Amino acid sequence: MTNERHEPATTADERTMLEGWLDYHRQTLAWKCRGLTDAQLRTASVEPSELSLMGLVRHMAEVERGWFRQVLMDEDPGPLYFSDADPDGEFHLTEADTWEEAYATWQAEIDIARRNAAGFGLDDLSKGRSRGSGEQFNLRWIYTHMIEEYARHNGHADLIRERVDGATGD
Repeated sequence: MTNERHEPATTADERTMLEGWLDYHRQTLAWKCRGLTDAQLRTASVEPSELSLMGLVRHMAEVERGWFRQVLMDEDPGPLYFSDADPDGEFHLTEADTWEEAYATWQAEIDIARRNAAGFGLDDLSKGRSRGSGEQFNLRWIYTHMIEEYARHNGHADLIRERVDGATGD
């Protein structure tokens, strides 16, 4: 696999560093999916887990939407793939689910996330609150959480990709 990711400069300011690492991990997930067919991307390759590369991309579209629209902006755009009846719907794929749709949706949510975050300083509090605790979050916390979320799921993506076609790489 060709690696087209870029780490942030080692001397970057804090915001550039946080945004750079978030973009690096976004690029890593896209890289792990590159070159596979829709069927391979839908493959849950480590039974009994339902995790697939396409499911991870759909999940991250939901996560981007949740943190940068619902929490940061206090918007209620509604879910993309899940519902009350199917809370893990992003992972429940059918033959009708395509990479083209999943990737376009994910990228659209990333674009919205970037635009929304641009209006906040790192110490600015979110307009929305946690559904569980009612707390607000500063943008720094959201960025740090998103980096953690992507890093964890990129570890899953490493294992899934290797199982699907044997490709490895950090």
